[in-house]
Amino acid sequence: MAQPGCETSSGECPGTEEPTAADTKSQKHEQPRRQCHRHRRRRPNSFAAYFPRVLKQVHKGLSLSQKTVSILDSFVKDMFERITDEASRLACSTKCSTITTREIQTAVHLLLPGEIGKHAESEATKAIIRYTVCQ
Repeated sequence: MAQPGCETSSGECPGTEEPTAADTKSQKHEQPRRQCHRHRRRRPNSFAAYFPRVLKQVHKGLSLSQKTVSILDSFVKDMFERITDEASRLACSTKCSTITTREIQTAVHLLLPGEIGKHAESEATKAIIRYTVCQ
């Protein structure tokens, strides 16, 4: 007796057949694709690569321990998150849907007190000028 939905008179459904020799050969030759060397690898979500570069500019010959790098990385991520949250609030309060350099600058000014805020602002301005000139 044929199962419902089967159209063959022998009572077998077409999907229940044994695989043929040709099918098993094609399965053997199908290997998972290897990632091409041209594809970019996903970078770790860390600023650790930049700390030695900056330290080298300031104090040649000094190095950082792994624990120090971990603490600095946490600090930078935390500050980045605080600045983006504040900039987002500023953009919402001005009813803009885009966070511009002005919102970032104001957020840094609000979050970092006194001299360190001024220093961060001047460094950021220099970086933005360098970025716009190069493009």
